Amino acid sequence: MGSEQTSATAPTWCPSGEAGAPESVVLGVRSAADGRVVYLADPVPAPEVLSTLPDGIEPTRVLRFASHCVSACVNRRGDDCALVERVLALPAADPDARAVPRCHLRNRCQWWQQTGVDACHRCPAVTTATFREDELATLVADPSTTPEQLAAWIRDSA
Repeated sequence: MGSEQTSATAPTWCPSGEAGAPESVVLGVRSAADGRVVYLADPVPAPEVLSTLPDGIEPTRVLRFASHCVSACVNRRGDDCALVERVLALPAADPDARAVPRCHLRNRCQWWQQTGVDACHRCPAVTTATFREDELATLVADPSTTPEQLAAWIRDSA
């Protein structure tokens, strides 16, 4: 056995995690041009970055964090993440894309383990912070929203 953890006991990571979690790392930076996440080549511990942000800047407005998936999360349903199910209801940014974004989290990512490449195609568009003026992002973030409700909103908004 030794000191190595098996994949059954190692925690999975949430790519839309909490900035303040002890293990939290910065996954990426939101682009000012289109709001999509640009992934970092290597993880950076969140405390190292949080201490450098100017006062008044909400960290989740400019950064995406990854932290352990926890059973107490509002998006947790058994062993699955309901947030990724809502994210998958969104259209892919480029439905013809075959390449997935480079991501240092993938081998430990709950979304990847649960849904595979489909989540990767939508992940860069996910923001941790939602803003009142972005109704779709607010719906995706709401744990009570069903994928069917999202599909209906997208259909009715087209």
